[in-house]
Amino acid sequence: MHNPLVTIVTPSYNQGPFIRATIESVLAQDYPNIEYIVMDGGSTDETASIVNEYASRLTWISEKDRGQSHAINKGFRMAKGSILAWINSDDVLLPGAVGKAVRAFERNPALGAVYGEGYLIDREGNVTSRFPHTQPFDLWRLVYVSDYILQQSTYFRRSALDDVGLLDEDLHYSMDWDLFIRIGKRYPIGYVPEYLGCLREYPEAKSFTGGAPRAKEIARMLRRHTGMRFPPGSIIYGLDTYRRIWCQKIAAKTPGLLNFASSKLQWFVMVGCGLLIDRAIHRSQGWYIDAWAGPVVRAMLPPPRDNEVVIRGELPDCPIREQCVVVTLNGVTAARRKLRAGPFEIRIEVPVEFRYQAVHLVLKASRFFVPAAVDGTPARRRLCYLLREVALREQPAQGSAVPCASFDEPQLEHAEVEDPGVGCDPLSSP
Repeated sequence: MHNPLVTIVTPSYNQGPFIRATIESVLAQDYPNIEYIVMDGGSTDETASIVNEYASRLTWISEKDRGQSHAINKGFRMAKGSILAWINSDDVLLPGAVGKAVRAFERNPALGAVYGEGYLIDREGNVTSRFPHTQPFDLWRLVYVSDYILQQSTYFRRSALDDVGLLDEDLHYSMDWDLFIRIGKRYPIGYVPEYLGCLREYPEAKSFTGGAPRAKEIARMLRRHTGMRFPPGSIIYGLDTYRRIWCQKIAAKTPGLLNFASSKLQWFVMVGCGLLIDRAIHRSQGWYIDAWAGPVVRAMLPPPRDNEVVIRGELPDCPIREQCVVVTLNGVTAARRKLRAGPFEIRIEVPVEFRYQAVHLVLKASRFFVPAAVDGTPARRRLCYLLREVALREQPAQGSAVPCASFDEPQLEHAEVEDPGVGCDPLSSP
């Protein structure tokens, strides 16, 4: 069985308390063909003595660098592997992670990168929780909303990095997110539903100490990729950062007898920002985690080349029994379908001029309903149908593809529904 060489790079600087666990998590992998490179920035703590214990099993470079991104890039340029990854010197790989990633690439040679599930661990290495944001790959959400990919679980095909370029060395907090976006716009990225890595969380970690500079960098990076002045992701990460800063300032300026008023004001800041963050996360795309679709759904796919787009879903038998859906592809009307209760599939042949660029899809529905409540809690979502999949598929036999059509967009109608009815729970997970 062919075992392609996998190169793993660890950037390090004064991480003596953690680097032994990182090194051992790599060297303990059961995959037989790993090249391991530790790029140290000239540490002055016990890092050198620890790494020397493993000198025969890894390559260690200790010299000044221009930061984490520069160190990783130097390691990648030295790498001989056809599959690359990096693991920070305070994080760890889980047993079997490398082999699982390699098998994912073997199952789908078109993938530019793969990622999996992961855990959060504390300073002592104890698991505190699952990394809560991981989800199956969704390019639109990655580009516009959030970085749900745990870097400690990711592996890259060398050819994809050669194509899109290495890490942007001007980025210090969001370089991994930026790289995921650049690869995702050119190649499919595979999700592996297995636990591959752990992120160590502690107060001195970079993600905790970034503050306003981190939020500003994320906003700049997302503006470059989206062309939007205020992409949803910049609102989410910005508000999450600044609400803590604002509350700290409120507490500092309202001592003594004003503590009660200070607490109230901080509560309003936290709750108000939380509501805005929740809206940006859950409503900007219009496609919810439980598969329900709103009146406008946005999706994005890597270049389809010779493929076609396939949209699969279901119109439940209540409360809306008929629906009209308009699909635009890169701003051009591509399909109009009248849906009746039951499963549906829409196939769209991608025009030649769009086959070598990322595809932006917008699905607009003609009717929606608003469920009154679920378990006594108001749920004011506008729901239209269940959207199961938006994906690329190999071109079918000649004549079976759905032709494109031009037409007027439907007018949105509101189906007044106070109760979704027995047997149709619009808020339950399908």
